[in-house]
Amino acid sequence: MLYAMTSIGRRTWGWISVILLALIFSCWIISQLLTQDGTAPTKAWNFWQEDKYFWKMLPVHHPPQQIRRLPTGPLVQYPKIQRTFKPEDPSSRQIREKRQSAIKYTFVKCWTSYKRYAWREDELSPVSGGRRNIFGGWSATLVDALDTMWIMGLKDEFKEAVDAATQIDFTKTDMEKINLFETNIRYLGGFLSAYDLSGDVRLLRKAVEVGEMLYKAFDTPNRMPIGRWDIHSAIRGEKQVAVPVSAAEIGTLSLEFTRLSQITGNSKWFDAIQRITDVMADQQNSTALPGLWPTQLNPEKLVFNNGSEFTLGADEDSLYEYLLKMALLTGGRIPKYQIMYEMAVEAAVKHLIFRPMTPNRSDILISGTAHVNITPGSNNVTLEPRGQHLVCFLGGLIVMGSKLFSRPADLPIAEKLVDGCSWAYRAFSRGIMPEKFHIVPCPTKEPCEWHEEIWKQHVLKAAGKDSTGPAESIISSKRLPPGFTDIRDPVYILRPEAIESVFILYRATGRSDLPDAAWNMFTSINETTSTDLANSAIRDVTISKNETPGLLDVMESFWLAETLKYFYLMFSEDFVINLDEYVFNTEAHPFKRLLQ
Repeated sequence: MLYAMTSIGRRTWGWISVILLALIFSCWIISQLLTQDGTAPTKAWNFWQEDKYFWKMLPVHHPPQQIRRLPTGPLVQYPKIQRTFKPEDPSSRQIREKRQSAIKYTFVKCWTSYKRYAWREDELSPVSGGRRNIFGGWSATLVDALDTMWIMGLKDEFKEAVDAATQIDFTKTDMEKINLFETNIRYLGGFLSAYDLSGDVRLLRKAVEVGEMLYKAFDTPNRMPIGRWDIHSAIRGEKQVAVPVSAAEIGTLSLEFTRLSQITGNSKWFDAIQRITDVMADQQNSTALPGLWPTQLNPEKLVFNNGSEFTLGADEDSLYEYLLKMALLTGGRIPKYQIMYEMAVEAAVKHLIFRPMTPNRSDILISGTAHVNITPGSNNVTLEPRGQHLVCFLGGLIVMGSKLFSRPADLPIAEKLVDGCSWAYRAFSRGIMPEKFHIVPCPTKEPCEWHEEIWKQHVLKAAGKDSTGPAESIISSKRLPPGFTDIRDPVYILRPEAIESVFILYRATGRSDLPDAAWNMFTSINETTSTDLANSAIRDVTISKNETPGLLDVMESFWLAETLKYFYLMFSEDFVINLDEYVFNTEAHPFKRLLQ
């Protein structure tokens, strides 16, 4: 009897051991599938997917007839973006690490104040210590800053933030409408990047929650998304129709949606954005400025080629950014993205990029705005020499394109664009570039001589009816640096685009002057915008250092997500977020590239 019991016990324990080993092996396989680069099999995703999530249970009025699968096949072996840096000497390392620590200190100061005064709200008001919700009230700053904390090695703060992020409820908001573009780049992008870096599956779960919500905005008759989305109407299950929207808002969904499909193995998000890309590609060469799209598009009627204003700044910027970056993210498996990028850059160089007239004949370029006379029988293109801080991303983008797509002639153009933004920072007394400005253009892209009288004529023309005296009085009252004719919008809202391009250019070329240029940018910004609690947007960059610039009591989440991240990476070792391993979304969230 004892022998029989012993035998049964051994057999039982044997089976238990086999089961345990099988479970351990299965969990290991699933963890590998969920965290690998590339496309994860759907079975791995279904292992824990919840089919009863609110946004999945809503009725679908216009289901897609078929789902386009993620592309497969050999990856394009792109040339490297980053140069190989030589080992640094002890003195250089000391300077770099000291600067990096100062940037990290600024981040920690801002984050600590956010935790104390605005925890789990969208934004901290950095002067008053208040809070504001403009992005759904879903803790925008918290989610946006996750990957920055990971990169800076703030692992305790990261863990605390992830714990809080798991409690965000994306089925509830007090806002009447949701900005699809902002929700996508900040929340979906933030969760995906933090997951790519940390491997914490809770972040993937939140990314899917956001992805399911945003996918509902595509439930329209032609499967085009709604940019300014009445989320409560969708919650009630009502039918939806797409409405006119800016080009950037509809063209800046592809990177995040594709990465979500790659990680989960569910192609529906990729399919959703490829429908947009197809229309854009079909109409790219039928616009009034072939190669570029107008600022406003009509997704309801699928009209993406009707308009007379073209820019690489506000309303369009990230649309062009994502063409190149989708080529990177998909490993070149969709050739049309490179084709679309190259056509756009060639049109931009021809029609939008110009050289400003400066006192010292600075070797720089600026990107402006083109207006096309679309009257039948006429095709006149007028360049408006309007610079924007937003368009400062362009230099870095063209740097990457010159490397990846073997376009060496583009690199000098890219460098001059980056230098143009750095020059605009130095031109103002605070050492900060304004949001928008006008400047005197040279007749061609070649250097031109400085003519003070021509500058004054342009100043008077820009003033128009507002002119109350000679040009000198306008220059004085508006505090115009030489060459500038008008400061259309003198604010600085803690934007990242200039340091973004300086960082990319440095990683690509190693130009020795760029670290000091970046450091001067940071110190100017920090000294001008710093408050007792954090950093604030300012009203006027033209104010002298002896006067107050006017703190606006606003700190958008991109200050922690983008600006401070790019400054920190500028002074990091080159293997930290290597540009040959990651691709940034427009909110500076790095996604893993397909490498094999």
